[in-house]
Amino acid sequence: MAIELTPLPLPASADASKFADFGREVKGLSPGSLTAEQFNEIQELLYKVGSSHDVLLFRNADLTPEQQYALTKAFDPTSENYGHGNNKTGETKKSILHPDLKTIPRVPQVQLIGNGTVYNHEGLAEAKLKHPHHKTFHKTRVSDEDEAKGVTRFYRWHIDAALYDLSPPKVTTLYGLNVPKGDRQICRYDDGTGDELEVPLGTTAFVSGRTMFDILPPEFKSLAVRSKVRYAPHPYVWMAPAHAKSTGLGIETEGLEMSYEELPPWEESKVKTLPLLWKNPVTGALHFQVHPCGVSELIVDPLPADVKRTGNELYPDGADIKDLQTVRDLLYKMQRPAIAPNLVYPHDWDEKDLVVFHNRGVLHTVVGVFKEDQVRAFHQCNLAASDDPTGPSEEDIKKWA
Repeated sequence: MAIELTPLPLPASADASKFADFGREVKGLSPGSLTAEQFNEIQELLYKVGSSHDVLLFRNADLTPEQQYALTKAFDPTSENYGHGNNKTGETKKSILHPDLKTIPRVPQVQLIGNGTVYNHEGLAEAKLKHPHHKTFHKTRVSDEDEAKGVTRFYRWHIDAALYDLSPPKVTTLYGLNVPKGDRQICRYDDGTGDELEVPLGTTAFVSGRTMFDILPPEFKSLAVRSKVRYAPHPYVWMAPAHAKSTGLGIETEGLEMSYEELPPWEESKVKTLPLLWKNPVTGALHFQVHPCGVSELIVDPLPADVKRTGNELYPDGADIKDLQTVRDLLYKMQRPAIAPNLVYPHDWDEKDLVVFHNRGVLHTVVGVFKEDQVRAFHQCNLAASDDPTGPSEEDIKKWA
């Protein structure tokens, strides 16, 4: 059977013009048993010039943990370990990720995530899963009354990455095993804009990092193309005491982050400093890829000497910005436009859905609220990459600075 591609099922809220190349549903292939030729077709769909798609959907897929690991590894053959390290997800109980992930014992690169209690699952006698709820992380929360009416929030916009020691994974695979159905919910931004988005129960919401850059005004494009972010050591431990914004896009500055002295032992050489913009290695497109919750510093290079100054540029002489409020305000101004309701793809999960996404090209978040008796089980796999992302080239900087 020949491979068939169809557009992703966009909701009525989406601006279809912004999703023309964002993703495709792939038919005619079994992702658990791809030939080398078939895998090359899939890899080209994610990266190929002129037809790159950041999200690929396979319906009704049969996939063991071993097959999911093999598929994920094929995108980066020298990668070996889960994106946060094998058997590390439950190791640091102070990490904000600790309650969300359970490792499959025989395939430690694959994590079990979801909600409720799962029994006798792939070597786990009992796994108590907890779907992340914004009330445990946001500074403010939806009232119980509104939540009962189906109001919810984005939990935390992020990239799958440890952001310390290990390099950000190139691809994440997410496989739905048990998908409870229920009423649709209203994701409310609660940031004074009045923005809200109707979403399926338990959706995973995606936005394009490429669109995030493309829609910026010139002064922010200039800033983005010249900037890097430094992440805190052990960022998920560092951020754990803090509270997120109501949109899930970054942290409120209240001075609650864990001090560096209180963190687990860390080494300066393992702290990650990464460009704001990550360059697709094949298409050359620039994707705004920042996990805003973990950033501690913004490092801006000066304008190139041969670029004519207009007076509108931000930090034309460069800067090393360490004030958290300033760093977060700048990142929020650049990233918030791209999570507008018409730019969000909220995937409506069915059992046996497999989503393969370009982790260096999108941001995503869990959404929604489940009841305790609603059992949801997914397998997630991403692998710490063999290298760090590449930033803008000299030509890119001259073009956009």
